[in-house]
Amino acid sequence: MKRSFMDRSRPSLRRKLLWWLLLPQLVLWATGGLLAYRIALSYAEKAIDQSLTQSVRALARQVKPIGSGLLIDFPRAAQDVLEQDPDDRVSYTVSSPPGQFLLGNQRLPQPEGEQPVRSVPLHYTATLDGRALRMVALDLDYGDGDVPQVLRVQVGKGMAEQQRIARELIADMLAPLLVLGALLSVLVYGGVRRGLAPLTRLTAQLENRSVNALQPIAATEAPQEVHALVTALNDLLRAVERSVLQEKRFINDAAHQLRTPLAGLISQVESAQQETQDPALVQRLDKVHRGAVRSAHLVHQLLTLARSESQVLRAPLDLAALAREVAREWTPRALAAGMDLGYEGLDRLPVSADALQLREALANLIDNALRYTPAGTSITLRVGQDPDGSAVLVVEDTGPGLRADDMDHVFQRFWRGSELPGGCGLGLAIVQEIARRHGGDARVEQIAPQGLRVEIRIR
Repeated sequence: MKRSFMDRSRPSLRRKLLWWLLLPQLVLWATGGLLAYRIALSYAEKAIDQSLTQSVRALARQVKPIGSGLLIDFPRAAQDVLEQDPDDRVSYTVSSPPGQFLLGNQRLPQPEGEQPVRSVPLHYTATLDGRALRMVALDLDYGDGDVPQVLRVQVGKGMAEQQRIARELIADMLAPLLVLGALLSVLVYGGVRRGLAPLTRLTAQLENRSVNALQPIAATEAPQEVHALVTALNDLLRAVERSVLQEKRFINDAAHQLRTPLAGLISQVESAQQETQDPALVQRLDKVHRGAVRSAHLVHQLLTLARSESQVLRAPLDLAALAREVAREWTPRALAAGMDLGYEGLDRLPVSADALQLREALANLIDNALRYTPAGTSITLRVGQDPDGSAVLVVEDTGPGLRADDMDHVFQRFWRGSELPGGCGLGLAIVQEIARRHGGDARVEQIAPQGLRVEIRIR
């Protein structure tokens, strides 16, 4: 019987490993991209600042002091070069003293807070008409008087160029990183899958094992962690094997030690019943005989239940032929009880099952039907197959059936639905255990207008 050790409701170890390996990679990639963008902006800003510094010094050289005045030699061609890009053109202004407009764009903002030091360019960021500008201001002294005059030259350029350069830099940097990240993700997935392969093989070995396969698990090439798990499992399997062997020895010893004395007691009681004529003694011997028979039956049922719980020896067999053989074996007893026992169903149904246990299950069902139904009852044994491939064994009778309140208790051990003597309340529990050991289940239902149907489904 194949069992699944996978619980879909629990998180997968592979998924958790991939999550904890790939999520930090994604976070680091995003953080690296943000830092790279910041660095690209700073380098683009430095490049623009250098360009603006060159422009402001070049423009300052075109302003020449003449006596106490200024000669601005700024040809139209130079102005056109500065203003050639309407979307991101260079703006300039010349003022003396600072703030008193002489030439250029009168609306260029003045630096706030820190003021320029003579002959040292001051870079700052300002806003004009909602557009961010990167600006530089240069203050120069001029004039022949005792108090020198101050000339301020300002040049500003939009930030669009800086952002374009930053985007190009970030694209050139992150595109290879993205490819490397995808490649790393594939390698991580393959590494995790390869690393968990021993666990996958171990799971497959355990899933394909039968209940009674207690031999050690082979994991010679497993890594240290998995090898430790396999060692612990093998220790557990050896302990279970020892326990099962002890249980089997106990069952065999109990069968020998209990059956033989009970069989001798029954034989002696029957002999005593034949030899005595005392009515009182006959009555007491009859009670002893019934008790001994019931005890022998209980021992047999307990041993059968123990065997059904311990092992299932599957082998190919014809289920229909087995059912017909069981029906023939029980026909004499059914006729003696005044009942009609017959077989209906398929002529042949090959299955893989334990013939002894299925024979015991059918014997329990037929014995219950003969024991707890009145004379004249019809008992039918059927064999069929469901569309899903499950084999179905059915025992039906036309007896009184069970009460509705009893249907929930029929498979409980030592529960009896009748006060008639002879039973011990283990027959249907044995049937259900045998069905489950064959990968199926047992079911009981009432038949209209009266009767009981017990179904064994095996896979």
